[in-house]
Amino acid sequence: MRKGPLCLILVTLSLVGTAQGEESAGSTPVSPSVGSQISELQQRLQASEQQREVLSKQLQSNDGERESAQLSRLRQENQRLKLQLKEAQASPQQPRLLTDQQQWFVTGAGVALLALLCGIFASGASRKRRQWLN
Repeated sequence: MRKGPLCLILVTLSLVGTAQGEESAGSTPVSPSVGSQISELQQRLQASEQQREVLSKQLQSNDGERESAQLSRLRQENQRLKLQLKEAQASPQQPRLLTDQQQWFVTGAGVALLALLCGIFASGASRKRRQWLN
């Protein structure tokens, strides 16, 4: 026989043997110390779950209190703003004579008129007439 297939068969048999050894090791009964550890861990898990539930309830109640405080603040501010609105509507307002755009236009016209007058007084009216005639 050739050496190649013989080596392949030996490797395959050794792998199958180790796999069967692992299966038989996994089926051994659990020792009492491991069983007690498992029960202790389960009890600790239950205790932590109960503690988590208590803490989540406390958190929800704190959120509810915080939201109710914020809600009352918002209601007070809303009432204050309503009163300010009523006061503003009740007070007689004088109608504005000019809009903002019209005010800017009037301001610009006033500046232009002032510049024209300054130019007339600074140069003198008699010089302008002579310059036009020349």
